[in-house]
Amino acid sequence: MMLIPGIVLVVIFSYVPMAGLIMAFQKYIPNRGLFGSPFIGMKNFQLLIDYPDIGRIFFNTVYIAVMKIIAGLVVPITVAILLNELRREWIKRTFQTLVYLPHFLSWVLLSGILVDVLSPSSGILNQFLGLFGIQPIFFLGSNAWFPYAMVLSDVWKEFGFGTIVYLAALTNINPSLYEAAEIDGAGRWKQTFHITLPGMMPIVILMLTLNIGNVLNAGFEQIFNLYSPPVYESADIIDTFVYRMGVQQAQFGFATAVGLLKSVVSFLLIAISYVLAYRVANYRIF
Repeated sequence: MMLIPGIVLVVIFSYVPMAGLIMAFQKYIPNRGLFGSPFIGMKNFQLLIDYPDIGRIFFNTVYIAVMKIIAGLVVPITVAILLNELRREWIKRTFQTLVYLPHFLSWVLLSGILVDVLSPSSGILNQFLGLFGIQPIFFLGSNAWFPYAMVLSDVWKEFGFGTIVYLAALTNINPSLYEAAEIDGAGRWKQTFHITLPGMMPIVILMLTLNIGNVLNAGFEQIFNLYSPPVYESADIIDTFVYRMGVQQAQFGFATAVGLLKSVVSFLLIAISYVLAYRVANYRIF
């Protein structure tokens, strides 16, 4: 009985809308609807293949997403290990709370903050760089800097959540292992590399496995609120491309074809990552 509300929500918002995938094979005309629009077979997918910028769009998506996945693993793991070394509990809890707060803020709000902080004329960061004689950098208007600004801002927003996950994993490590290692003469570094990191490995593999399915999800909300035409070359990803084609240019069939292709590839990546996690680390999610 408790599962029924969740199941109903999943069916309504996740399965019923899948009927709209038929638009990927249609020249969709809104006033004719799903079943009145003419079928055109695979022409939308052929148009996708022939689209001149599609290679760059897929590259931008994978490039930004992979950097986010790597940074989203390294930073929280490092911070969790450092916090675990703190002996004063109130300092640990205070820091946990501070780094976790950005997770609850939307990108609509954070984008306004980032625009002010990274402004080339009045931004705090550029003012600080100016103290060292560095010329102002247009982080959100430069194709060279924009992807890295997205990765760093995403890490800043989400690493607090990941840190809590890895701290929870650290609590499952048997304290007697550290005691035995200390008796054998192992210092803190050796204990970290030979006890802490191996003890965290199951949850690390789980998080990595779940994130591999997001290789084609570079963060629509974040990039949509921060990008602009001058940085389309490095910032345009699959989701923003689908938005422009489908919502702004009303090419519903073409946009649906792009979204369907992305979903199929993401599903295959999740399946492959699950197999790898089981064969390489003997770890099962289910």
